[in-house]
Amino acid sequence: MLATMIWGWAPLLMAAPMAPQQTTDPVPTSARITPDAAAGDTQRTPTRRRPVRPSDSAPSAITADTRRTPPPGIIGDWHDIRTRLNERGITVTARYASESAANVTGGRKTLFRETGQFDAGALFDLEKVMGLKGGAFQATLTYRRGRNLSDDANLGTLQQVQEVYGRGQTLRLTQFWYEQRIGERFELKLGRTNPGEDFAIFSCHFMNLSFCGAQPGNLVGDYWQNWPVSQWGARLRYEPRDDLYVQGAVYEINPRNLDNDFFIGHFKGATGVLVPAEIGWIRNASAGRIGSYKLGGWIATADAPDVFLDVNRRPVAITGLAPLERSSRYGVYVNIQQQLTGKTKDGKAENGLSVFLNATQADRATSVTDNQVAAGLFYKGLVPAVPGDVLGFGVARTHVNGRVADGQRLDPTRPAVQGSEYAAEVYYSIHPAEWLEMRPNVQFVHHPGGYAQADDVTILGLKAAFTL
Repeated sequence: MLATMIWGWAPLLMAAPMAPQQTTDPVPTSARITPDAAAGDTQRTPTRRRPVRPSDSAPSAITADTRRTPPPGIIGDWHDIRTRLNERGITVTARYASESAANVTGGRKTLFRETGQFDAGALFDLEKVMGLKGGAFQATLTYRRGRNLSDDANLGTLQQVQEVYGRGQTLRLTQFWYEQRIGERFELKLGRTNPGEDFAIFSCHFMNLSFCGAQPGNLVGDYWQNWPVSQWGARLRYEPRDDLYVQGAVYEINPRNLDNDFFIGHFKGATGVLVPAEIGWIRNASAGRIGSYKLGGWIATADAPDVFLDVNRRPVAITGLAPLERSSRYGVYVNIQQQLTGKTKDGKAENGLSVFLNATQADRATSVTDNQVAAGLFYKGLVPAVPGDVLGFGVARTHVNGRVADGQRLDPTRPAVQGSEYAAEVYYSIHPAEWLEMRPNVQFVHHPGGYAQADDVTILGLKAAFTL
């Protein structure tokens, strides 16, 4: 199985000349940028003042980050197409990201599975396109395909070992939004988007879902829907200082967003709204080391069943009656990322050690998994002879709500009670070419599914992407 993974990517490795990787790190900064500096990031407008972005300061490229827009890739500026488009205010990107995995231990059988995502996007600088100063429009399509090792091998994990799988192997309109700067300190965003684009932002450099994307979506994904699902929403951000921001938003909660067919957006079926808020401090390069510190929370108004009580406020596991309906859901989170060593240049980490901590607590009345904590490090420049290399390591705990466990203890038919799942992953990222990124990884999951009796899971994986 490992040989299959290696040989499957061998032609790309052999065809790729070793060259210095010009990464496009998603580093928060309030500095003004030129069109060239932002040409590869379709989530930022090339000619506008760059706002204080509540972003991800991990010292790694975004080529294989399946929830962020990639830099330009294999065709580069073929026939000056990208240059001509940029001059007209249009930035285009396309990428295929693949995640291959084989379970060495754990599960009911040993398997190899590959799954992937193709995405293509375009950002329109509306000042250049139509003279609308400070305006931008983003459209992105995603298509997911492949098989999922967690399900096919019956690994029983709470968090997928291939984060790119899921939400329907189908074509989706993932981004379709309009963004407008209002003066120097306000920014408004409207359209089809998702809360994970702007709140509790974290990268998807790792392959295990425990370390990927906005953490609330990993716990309460039935109403906080991360990439590639989109929701109707509106977000307002205010930047009182160049290193500080406050933002809030309203997103529609609609179960139809998870339909497995292509649609622009549904206008019926909403069950409530999701209202997140966040305050963040960005420590930019002028202060020494880059970093970001974010504190946020949310309230959701859609009804949801209580995980323990029935309509008479007695244990559902005993009575078997319909659960008690709760009228709201809520949670809080904190995200910390900080560069500890190394140098920065143009607001980017050139090398050195960075650390991160993500923690989320959802309400215990309605959330089956109610909290998750993940911490780890990135080290860029570990091997000087390998330009752009990054070593990543993370550990995480995903906890099953104690009220769920109490109900399981009352159920005589259940063989075991759930507790916490512990995951660890280490990866080493290399760039054989500017358009190609390879991230071999090893994952270890202790107590998969939160079951202390379950066999531990060991995964050999490869996360890779090439951009067009």
